[in-house]
Amino acid sequence: MNERDSWTCLQSQEPDSLESRLKGFTLDNRGLAYGDGFFTTMGVIDGAILWQDYHRQRIHSHAKALQLTLDSHALLISLQVHAQRLQQGVLKLIVTRAPQSVRGYGFTPSISGSQCEIWLKSTAMTIATTNQWHLPDGRSVAMSVPMQPAIAAVCLTAQIACLPPTLAGLKSLNRLDNVMVSGELQRLKAAQLTSGKVLGGELGEGLVRDMTGNWVEGTMSNVFYQLSPHTNYPSAPNNQELLQWFTPPLKRSGVHGVMRAVIIDAFATSATPIVERPLTDEDLPNLSQMFFCNAVRGVMPVNELTLLSGDKVYFTG
Repeated sequence: MNERDSWTCLQSQEPDSLESRLKGFTLDNRGLAYGDGFFTTMGVIDGAILWQDYHRQRIHSHAKALQLTLDSHALLISLQVHAQRLQQGVLKLIVTRAPQSVRGYGFTPSISGSQCEIWLKSTAMTIATTNQWHLPDGRSVAMSVPMQPAIAAVCLTAQIACLPPTLAGLKSLNRLDNVMVSGELQRLKAAQLTSGKVLGGELGEGLVRDMTGNWVEGTMSNVFYQLSPHTNYPSAPNNQELLQWFTPPLKRSGVHGVMRAVIIDAFATSATPIVERPLTDEDLPNLSQMFFCNAVRGVMPVNELTLLSGDKVYFTG
């Protein structure tokens, strides 16, 4: 089997032969049965993992939050080897809790309860990097953020769940709410293609609310936005309204994305640090700029946002 676009077992409680490891994945896998684990998706360009330190931090923090024991240093070395083989594409890492001797959701309060299985998928693909957004902290061109062509976006009716503080923000395997919001976006894309109406560009992303009613993120991305100068909002820097970027807080829902963290850190020492601020229904008509972002595609500027009412907000970059 070609290693690319296939799953590789990096760690398992099964014997060390590859064949036994692959056969060791059963319907009893806790990631499949309960979503007991997490994942991260890494872009690879010229054999290097993009934003590697941020992915390492995610692996470490998620393992700690889910009470899983893994050697993040050794895992990162293995990921670097696979990135070198892949050269260009995407690595998807899935970490699940190892099978338990107790029945049901629980896990044993012992070493075996925190053991994990690790799986990796390598997919060869081209990551568009023609256009770059140079971050204000002076990062080199090689570490600049890829910028995709502008997309049209739409406000979705499906909502994502609010979670307890210990789980909010994690990229866990419990993603059923994201499945439903992404399904809604795919239906809207299909309807757009059928109608032939692609006035503002291809429908590329959906803006999603959580159960509080605030707009939190995209179906596969985080979101940043600016407000028009006449909008009243707290913590507005004097005479800096046009330059101030906001992003919704993720204390109850959403995913603390790698690219979100990169951008927040890059602006931290600038004249206008990113401000975490809820994005409400009342804000949407007053938006002046918006973009989505994730660790693989980089920044996806928005040129048109369709509201739930059917009205549209247009952006010019």
